[in-house]
Amino acid sequence: MSILSKEEVRAYLEGRNDTELFARADEAKEQQFGKEIFLRAIIEFSNHCNKRCQYCGLRSPNRDIARYRMTRETILNATAVAAANDIGTIVLQSGDDFHYSTEFIGELVKDIRSRHDIAITLSVGDRDISEYAHWRKCGADRCLVKLETTDPELYARFRLGESFSERLQRVEALKDMGYEVGSGIIIGLPDMTVETTLEDILYLSDLKLHMLAAGPFIPHPQTPLASEQAGSIALSHRVTALLRLLNPGANIPATSALSALHQPSQGEALQRGCNVLMPSMTPEEHRSDYTIYPGKNQAHSTASASLTAARQTVISLGLEPSSSKGFSRRKDS
Repeated sequence: MSILSKEEVRAYLEGRNDTELFARADEAKEQQFGKEIFLRAIIEFSNHCNKRCQYCGLRSPNRDIARYRMTRETILNATAVAAANDIGTIVLQSGDDFHYSTEFIGELVKDIRSRHDIAITLSVGDRDISEYAHWRKCGADRCLVKLETTDPELYARFRLGESFSERLQRVEALKDMGYEVGSGIIIGLPDMTVETTLEDILYLSDLKLHMLAAGPFIPHPQTPLASEQAGSIALSHRVTALLRLLNPGANIPATSALSALHQPSQGEALQRGCNVLMPSMTPEEHRSDYTIYPGKNQAHSTASASLTAARQTVISLGLEPSSSKGFSRRKDS
């Protein structure tokens, strides 16, 4: 494991030697994963959300987006398309939408498991621990629970009074259930500094998670943060590179937010420590409405175009798009 002192992390974070940092991160990634880049197919099955997060276009007070919920058959059809295209993992993602019952999601997971040899990741928000336990028994493999910031005051501010400790308890409980657990942060939210970002990196690394993500903040025009400045792509690249050095066996995606701000930056991230791409397989009639930030799902109008572009990006860099389920390689979680 690459060990960095706090001062070394700070120096890299401040951009004192990007060339060295990115080369080290790329080497660490290749030592663990070779040339493989794991592809995860995201199926964004609902944009309803009961949360009021200040940064997110899906926040419940937003009345200016077209809300949708996908049916069981539509979700299964999207999953079938992913499986037919040799995708090893699907990510079932939604806002915090309690319209879908514990039983519905459980039966959906069982049905997918019976039809396809594919890993199943859930990204469905603050559901009860007992629900996640049930879904684990049904066959779910992984969960994504983003922290967005590890500063409790910033967390409460941007998530409007919600408890950081409760979110963290959920992350730890999911690990104890045997899930592979992923989390991450947003880079460049208002009042974040080099120091808060440094603490985010160290905090996330101490959690010993299987997946770690960091993408730039993109202000959404229908949120209270509409007039704020976008996060830095360069800083986002530094953060994921540092996460790679501190967590060499973890899966680290090149986030879609990078592409939304500047399309080539997502490919650059794959040469700077990231080893995962997550193309959206959300059907055409819904993909433009999953507007967590501007530009989400805008580059490609169909699921097949999104997947083709992801594969072409990987191949153009001399890397190999993998059909593997892509489980974490870390040994210390």
